[in-house]
Amino acid sequence: MAAPITRAVGAAALALTLVVTPLTAQGARAGDGVRFSIFAGGISPVGFAIEFFRNTHALEIGVGTWSFDELAISTVYKKYIGGDTARPFAGAGIWVTTVSPPEERRGYAVVLRAPVGMDWSFIENHSIGTALNLNRGLWIRRSNSEDDSPLNGRIVPLPEVYYRYSP
Repeated sequence: MAAPITRAVGAAALALTLVVTPLTAQGARAGDGVRFSIFAGGISPVGFAIEFFRNTHALEIGVGTWSFDELAISTVYKKYIGGDTARPFAGAGIWVTTVSPPEERRGYAVVLRAPVGMDWSFIENHSIGTALNLNRGLWIRRSNSEDDSPLNGRIVPLPEVYYRYSP
C-alpha cells in the first residue's frame, strides 16, 4: 500500500515541478528579437519559419511543402496578448502556394490566412504553441487548364503545432 502512495506523491511532485518551472521561465516575449521554428500543419505538414518580434507584435515568414512538388510561403502579422509565459495571439496574413505537376501548367493559389493560437514559453528561449489557421481562398490558377471552376468561398480551418527557439 505504501508503494502506490509513494509513486503518487513522486508523480505529484514531478507534475508540480513541471508546472511551476514554466511559470517562472522568461523566454522570448519582451523586447526585440528573432525566433526560429519548425511547424507541422497550417500551410504544410512540415515547414520552417522565422519570426521577427518586438514586444507584443511579430512578423512571421514560413516556408513549407506538402509533397515536394510544390512550395508554400506565408507571411503573417501577429499580435500577442499578455506578457505571461502562456500568451494567446491572433494574426492575419497571406499564404501563397505553387505546384508544378508533370505535363501540366504551373498552378498557383493565394489564400487569406488568420491564425488564432497560444504560445507557451516553457524554458527560457524555447516555446511551443498551437494555432487554428482560418483560411479563405482569394485567387487560384489551377494546374489543369481545362478546370475553370470558381473558388467556393468557404473558410477552411487548418490546425498547426510548432516549436520555437530564440537564440
